[in-house]
Amino acid sequence: MLQKDGFFRRQRDERRDENLFRQAPPAATTTAPAPAANAAPAPSASIDKADERKEARLVVGPDIKMKGAEISDCDTLVVQGRMEATLDSRVLEINEHGVFQGTIAVDQATIHGRFEGELTVRKQLIIEGTGKVSGKIRYAKISIKEGAELAGEVAVLDKSQAGISVTPRRAVA
Repeated sequence: MLQKDGFFRRQRDERRDENLFRQAPPAATTTAPAPAANAAPAPSASIDKADERKEARLVVGPDIKMKGAEISDCDTLVVQGRMEATLDSRVLEINEHGVFQGTIAVDQATIHGRFEGELTVRKQLIIEGTGKVSGKIRYAKISIKEGAELAGEVAVLDKSQAGISVTPRRAVA
């Protein structure tokens, strides 16, 4: 009797499994029209992907150390960890505990942490109160908050280098 019960249970389980497999094809047919319905939004999805591509963002997390990288096609770089790299981007954000060493050319930079190397900012450089910037610094506009540190060779970009109209200023370090 125990064997028969076990056998019948197995058959019930197999039937249940077969029913699950049989239900899958109708579900697939019901989901097949759904992609067709989603086909209309697909162009907007490709537009969204294009928008995402325009806003390519790389975040180097707090426990990440990246060395020797050459980064291309990155619009925004957020450094929370430590990074040694060469980069041409639109926006650089260095968080309070972030460290960037290397060469970078950006439109805008906001520095809460530490930057060491060659920094060219075509539009605006903002050094927050916890920020420390050293090296060869070129900028169009600069904002230095109380408590920030700036050291090294500092100069204002001329109009041709910045690509925007800039009133020449003297760099104060």
